[in-house]
Amino acid sequence: MKSFLSFILFFFITNTFAQEQFAVYFNSDKFELTKAENKKLNDWMILHTKDKIVAINGYTDEDGSSGYNDTLAKKRVNHVFEIVKEKVPFREDFKSRSYGENFNQSKNKAENRKVTIYYIEEKDLPNENKILGIEEDVEIEVDSTFVLDEVISDDAPLAERMTKTRVGKTLILKDINFYHNTFGVMNESRPVLYDLLDVMQKNPKLVIQVQGHVCCNADVTDSRSVMLSRERAKAIKLFLVAKGIPASRVSFQGFGSSMPIYPIPEKNEEERVANRRVEILIVKK
Repeated sequence: MKSFLSFILFFFITNTFAQEQFAVYFNSDKFELTKAENKKLNDWMILHTKDKIVAINGYTDEDGSSGYNDTLAKKRVNHVFEIVKEKVPFREDFKSRSYGENFNQSKNKAENRKVTIYYIEEKDLPNENKILGIEEDVEIEVDSTFVLDEVISDDAPLAERMTKTRVGKTLILKDINFYHNTFGVMNESRPVLYDLLDVMQKNPKLVIQVQGHVCCNADVTDSRSVMLSRERAKAIKLFLVAKGIPASRVSFQGFGSSMPIYPIPEKNEEERVANRRVEILIVKK
């Protein structure tokens, strides 16, 4: 079977033909639904068990940094996806995208904090390809700016997450911890470094940038925080290079506390750990 065009963003936005949409809304800085919105989503699922979902897109208001909002939107998408994935069918080429704040914002901030599900009703499924503008047996090349992000479970193996993450996107290198105020990797985190090494060895065309982030400091210009995050990212590069990965395939950058997942000051240790992270930017595959 030929690979068909998945989706064109234009069709999502304009809601042409018989494609439908449904939205749930979130409290500020939250990625889990309130009881009321969760009930609303469950009620919707009960009525649409024979429909087919084509996309789930996430949005935020403009509060916070762009990096924070991008991450928050993705977490909202993942939260909704986990709820609906066993209840309503999906198209095989289902995709999703996290827009963060990068869309036409409503003056009412509450309307911007949402996840929208795009779907086709059961009665229209015989014509679903026509509804999505897909011609049978015709392979169409689409501008990459319209490729939608795939929802990737945070619990998936690193190799799978790296494979599914598109060029230009980042993923969190989970379970990497450093000794307090140093760039020394804790012993219990070293298996993660070897997982990353294994991925780099098995994918010789893969080029990455290691990005360091720290927590707890609201002063994003603080040179010590930026330097610490940079040295932690550099330490991971040096590990890979020492194990034989060409230096040209790994760059590094430190962002200090300028791109937190949770607002600073964090409310608890869980939020501090989330902000104190290492991310991998896919530069080339």
